[in-house]
Amino acid sequence: MKFLSQEETKRISDKLLSLTKADQCEVTINGSRKGNIRYARNAVSTAGLIEDTQLVVSVAFGKKQGTASVNEFDDKSLEKAVRRAEDLARLAPENPEFMPTPTKQEYKASQTFFQKTADIDPEFRAQVAAYSIENSRKNKLVAAGFFTDGTQFTSIANSNGVFGYQTDTGLDFTLTVRTEDGRGSGWVKRSVGDASKFDARAASDVAIEKALRSVDAKALEPGRYTVILEPAATSDVLAYMFNSFSARSADEGRSFLSKKGGGNRMGEKLFDEQVNVWADPWDKDVAVLPWDTGSMLARERQDIIKNGRIANLDYSQYWAKKQGKRAIGTPGNIIMAGTNKSTEELIANTKKGILVTRTWYIRMVDPQSVLLTGLTRDGTFYIENGKIKHPIKNFRFNESPVSMLNNIDEIGKPEILSGDESQYQLLIPAMKVRDFNFTSLSDAV
Repeated sequence: MKFLSQEETKRISDKLLSLTKADQCEVTINGSRKGNIRYARNAVSTAGLIEDTQLVVSVAFGKKQGTASVNEFDDKSLEKAVRRAEDLARLAPENPEFMPTPTKQEYKASQTFFQKTADIDPEFRAQVAAYSIENSRKNKLVAAGFFTDGTQFTSIANSNGVFGYQTDTGLDFTLTVRTEDGRGSGWVKRSVGDASKFDARAASDVAIEKALRSVDAKALEPGRYTVILEPAATSDVLAYMFNSFSARSADEGRSFLSKKGGGNRMGEKLFDEQVNVWADPWDKDVAVLPWDTGSMLARERQDIIKNGRIANLDYSQYWAKKQGKRAIGTPGNIIMAGTNKSTEELIANTKKGILVTRTWYIRMVDPQSVLLTGLTRDGTFYIENGKIKHPIKNFRFNESPVSMLNNIDEIGKPEILSGDESQYQLLIPAMKVRDFNFTSLSDAV
């Protein structure tokens, strides 16, 4: 696939904008090259490379909107896409919450592209799989993993003079390692934009060590325990809360940020003072595009939780106008302040507790309190006198991240993650929390 340059996407966008007869028009062009390798039972099962380029054009006549997409870029195909979008707009009902496309925005470029990631080839992917598989075999373990890498470009333009172009890269790696008899299991996840920060050997060793240590798990009575949640476990729980920072949901009484009697809880102290969370498209570790791809609004650095207090909510253009607020681009990342303490240091400072590698199968029980239920898996251990004493059977938990962030004992070092339930890039620390509620045992490994 030929990556389109900024000049090429600008030319195509200008062509489309000149073709339309609509009141307004938006153009998005995306191209990606994504490689992957998958393995299970210590053998590669699939590997490949997927390339795609797509153009989406959206037009509006008054409050009536239409959208069409195409993956061909000759003049005839471009005009066909515009006319199709216009035909659909004329047939569509009026959108009562329609908002005009933004006026010209200032997009400050962020560091989202890394050449070393863009240069990943089949040999690199094979080496990632080879180390996991070979070292698992040596330890009489069984590995199943998935490695993906991608290089993308994104271009946006509209009839009010907006134009943006940027390239980005990223890789994701997950690995589950189990004992041959299925009694022990370990897991690891890594997500980075810069391949120079990814160490396949070190990551694989984490999963292998956890699998070896998790054999012969003992049952522990359900109850409330001091728990050390590794970053992956923390992020999957917190993601549900971060997805609930919509001002509209809060104002309409549909979230934990709703105030009794109406309005939202902006400015209220809801968490421990140690909790500081913000979004920053230019962060050196989890940089994202400087615009919101849905609205084309520029993103800004903004506090979300400051010293335990709600500092900002997410306003759509429609809701911001209705409430007399200023709309900015929805955050693309969530960053939580941590410390330099390793997970090992958190363990060493714990008299009695439980170490959780991973949470999964999480479901919402009550949106008003963000009460969640889910399970631990792939390495759960009992801690005594600052050391891991033995593996324990997995638990089901019923817990709210709101309560969890009020019971913090210590915070560890943040790690980059793409939360399974999150729309954001995450930089989230491990943390030790009190009174985490385990409700029942699970026989699953």
